[in-house]
Amino acid sequence: MVTTTKDSARHCAFSFAPTLIRRERFELLKSIVPLMGKLIHGVSEDHEFLIEAIEPLCSGDAFFASLLELHQSIHNSAAPARRLPMLLMRTDFMDDAEFGPKLIEFNGIAAGMGPFGQRAHELHHYLQYQWPAAFQYWSEADELELMPNHGVENLAKGIAGAATMVRSQSTEQGQPLFLMVVQPDEDNVYDQHLLEEAIQKEGVKTVRRTFRQLYDQLSSGDEDRLLLEGLGGVDAIYLRAGYQHDDYVAHDLDDVRCCSELGKVRTLIEQHRVAVNATVSQQLASSKRVQMLLSAMNEEQLSRFGLTLEEAHRIKPFLGEMRPVDDQSALWFTKQNPNDWVLKNQGEGGGHCVFGHGILPRLNSLQPEAYSAWSLMRRLYPRHRTREALVVRDGEATPVDNLISEIGMFTLHLDGHSLTSDMGYAGYLIRSKPATASEGGVHSGQGAVDSLACINQSGR
Repeated sequence: MVTTTKDSARHCAFSFAPTLIRRERFELLKSIVPLMGKLIHGVSEDHEFLIEAIEPLCSGDAFFASLLELHQSIHNSAAPARRLPMLLMRTDFMDDAEFGPKLIEFNGIAAGMGPFGQRAHELHHYLQYQWPAAFQYWSEADELELMPNHGVENLAKGIAGAATMVRSQSTEQGQPLFLMVVQPDEDNVYDQHLLEEAIQKEGVKTVRRTFRQLYDQLSSGDEDRLLLEGLGGVDAIYLRAGYQHDDYVAHDLDDVRCCSELGKVRTLIEQHRVAVNATVSQQLASSKRVQMLLSAMNEEQLSRFGLTLEEAHRIKPFLGEMRPVDDQSALWFTKQNPNDWVLKNQGEGGGHCVFGHGILPRLNSLQPEAYSAWSLMRRLYPRHRTREALVVRDGEATPVDNLISEIGMFTLHLDGHSLTSDMGYAGYLIRSKPATASEGGVHSGQGAVDSLACINQSGR
């Protein structure tokens, strides 16, 4: 469910039957995403590289200029960063029909929808058991094995484990305390509540606050403890806000320039002993700007960030082609097939991409100071389903004859170490959309939550 007003909600769009994936492809992605987590952790702790990478953005993207200011204030201040970086990341891929799976983007801040991903798997399991004829009719193959998805439990156990560890290292007694930082009037509250309830089952108390509330309620305690008014020390924090300008606007404060006042909340958090996702460094490291720079690196250069050469060789084929935007890009693009590329800025949350014949006019309209905020990515074309699929949205079931899927894989690490029993892999989120739709977000586009299944024989 997602809220539409304070008094109403509607269900999340979903597919009636899963998308197919070869078993070996699924296992390969499961083994690759922990290395992606290792890579982004290494990047996030390489502060010299981050400054060099993000500084060119600052003239054309005020939000990232503010984030870089926060990063520098955290790591160059008299009060050093004491936080434990807890990387809860969703790595999104598209399985190109010709070239195989390629990275779409890293989601290092507010990486959500893991609980909905598991619920889609559970729904398909129920339909397969309870309504086998209808399930088989809308499935691509007659004999399917649904791929397990325990995202809620894995994320909850990992976060609870981090909170429990931080609490045990202090002298404070009682339940560990988990804080979820949310947007005012959050419309994805049900996805968040599923995770909170699972964390509570692990013996951890959970609370929700906005940045504006935390501005008045956070303080410092002994042993570098971060104190929340009325509740004591905070042990783990998960930001489901902070990835866009509006999250930092507080009209009742004197200085409403983006991130200057409410951004201080993030600085305060990171100066204390608390497990945090996302740190400002993680947010910068998982940006599209850094993704573009990583995609251009060779294996030896990637090993700068803590990967072995063998691990860098494994990751490199998944880093899709990206190009920087400069004063020659528009001319270069006139010689390209416009449907081979996507133009992206640094925005998160959907609605920030330009496709096809809209790209050249946008390139021509960009001012030079904005070039570094944009990049061109080779467009991917996944195989669409061979049978008509059924998508249910707002209570209406609609057949779709060209459904394609984006694969999001969750990983969870604390200071570079796995917080799950599967090398950091924690579950998946599948979002499917018509191949003709540009935006595949479940909230921002025509996407629907989905699950994965394998057929017993080889092939796809």
